Amino acid sequence: MITSILLGIIGPWQIVLIVLVVLLLFGGKKIPELMRGLGKGVREFKDGINPEEASKDKGETVEKKD
Repeated sequence: MITSILLGIIGPWQIVLIVLVVLLLFGGKKIPELMRGLGKGVREFKDGINPEEASKDKGETVEKKD
Protein backbone atom coordinates (compact mmCIF):
# COMPACT_ATOMS: atom_id res chain seq x y z
CA MET A 1 0.00 0.00 0.00
CA ILE A 2 2.80 2.42 0.90
CA THR A 3 4.62 1.51 -2.30
CA SER A 4 1.63 2.44 -4.43
CA ILE A 5 1.34 5.75 -2.58
CA LEU A 6 5.02 6.53 -3.10
CA LEU A 7 4.87 5.59 -6.76
CA GLY A 8 1.99 8.01 -7.17
CA ILE A 9 3.99 10.82 -5.61
CA ILE A 10 7.36 10.19 -7.26
CA GLY A 11 7.02 10.00 -11.01
CA PRO A 12 9.57 9.39 -13.74
CA TRP A 13 10.29 13.11 -14.19
CA GLN A 14 11.05 13.51 -10.51
CA ILE A 15 13.49 10.58 -10.66
CA VAL A 16 15.22 12.13 -13.69
CA LEU A 17 15.48 15.44 -11.84
CA ILE A 18 16.99 13.74 -8.77
CA VAL A 19 19.55 11.91 -10.94
CA LEU A 20 20.54 15.17 -12.65
CA VAL A 21 20.97 16.95 -9.32
CA VAL A 22 23.15 14.10 -8.02
CA LEU A 23 25.28 14.26 -11.18
CA LEU A 24 25.70 18.00 -10.79
CA LEU A 25 26.62 17.75 -7.12
CA PHE A 26 29.05 14.84 -7.26
CA GLY A 27 30.18 14.67 -10.88
CA GLY A 28 30.55 11.61 -13.07
CA LYS A 29 33.83 10.44 -11.54
CA LYS A 30 32.70 10.42 -7.91
CA ILE A 31 29.49 8.41 -8.36
CA PRO A 32 31.19 5.03 -9.06
CA GLU A 33 33.40 5.57 -6.00
CA LEU A 34 30.34 6.37 -3.87
CA MET A 35 28.49 3.28 -5.10
CA ARG A 36 31.56 1.09 -4.52
CA GLY A 37 31.82 2.38 -0.95
CA LEU A 38 28.10 1.83 -0.41
CA GLY A 39 28.40 -1.75 -1.69
CA LYS A 40 31.32 -2.46 0.65
CA GLY A 41 29.40 -1.02 3.56
CA VAL A 42 26.35 -3.19 2.84
CA ARG A 43 28.55 -6.29 2.46
CA GLU A 44 30.32 -5.61 5.77
CA PHE A 45 26.97 -5.04 7.47
CA LYS A 46 25.67 -8.39 6.20
CA ASP A 47 28.91 -10.09 7.27
CA GLY A 48 28.54 -8.57 10.73
CA ILE A 49 24.99 -9.84 11.09
CA ASN A 50 25.75 -13.40 10.03
CA PRO A 51 29.51 -14.18 10.08
CA GLU A 52 28.94 -17.90 9.45
CA GLU A 53 27.41 -17.25 6.01
CA ALA A 54 30.15 -14.76 5.15
CA SER A 55 32.90 -17.22 5.98
CA LYS A 56 31.11 -19.98 4.05
CA ASP A 57 31.10 -17.75 0.97
CA LYS A 58 34.82 -17.06 1.39
CA GLY A 59 35.68 -20.70 2.14
CA GLU A 60 36.80 -20.02 5.71
CA THR A 61 35.78 -21.62 8.98
CA VAL A 62 34.43 -19.69 11.94
CA GLU A 63 34.85 -20.88 15.50
CA LYS A 64 31.83 -20.30 17.69
CA LYS A 65 32.43 -18.50 20.95
CA ASP A 66 30.69 -19.83 24.05
